[in-house]
Amino acid sequence: MRTLLTERLRIRRMDLSDAGFMLALLNQPSWLQFIGDRGVRTLDDARNYILQGPVAMVERLGYGFGVVEAIASAEPLGICGLAKRDYLDEADIGFAFMPQHCGQGYAHEAASAVLAFAHAELGMARVLATTRTNNSQSQKLLEKLGLRFERMIAHPDGDRELMLYASTPHRR
Repeated sequence: MRTLLTERLRIRRMDLSDAGFMLALLNQPSWLQFIGDRGVRTLDDARNYILQGPVAMVERLGYGFGVVEAIASAEPLGICGLAKRDYLDEADIGFAFMPQHCGQGYAHEAASAVLAFAHAELGMARVLATTRTNNSQSQKLLEKLGLRFERMIAHPDGDRELMLYASTPHRR
């Protein structure tokens, strides 16, 4: 995945230097509640997570999750990108931001850039998204991005249902 730029943000490939940031993000209460516990408790765990998750996916598919940082300061704010999950037919978009960077439009700005990249440069006809039923903030953002709720699906771990959203390319 190439670096994406917006007015305020840079979305770049994740690398091992992001381990401290990812350790903090993966253990945020909002991540644990809405995304799930990944068992990342140490910097070594975070490095392994980065290598086996985002880095491996980019190497395999040409896309994955990137770090979203402020252009002005290079401060990491969150993550945004695409993933190909075994239980979904198409790639899905995801995002997570540190609490102090929520409510400032960063997730919308980053996800808009990722969606445009998916449709225009990767040629994806549809991009999916899933969210838990109690994650109203993500649901609002997905709808603002133009994704529409399609149906409920079972999460493969069997312990919950997810709301499935889908996007189609914008026509001009």
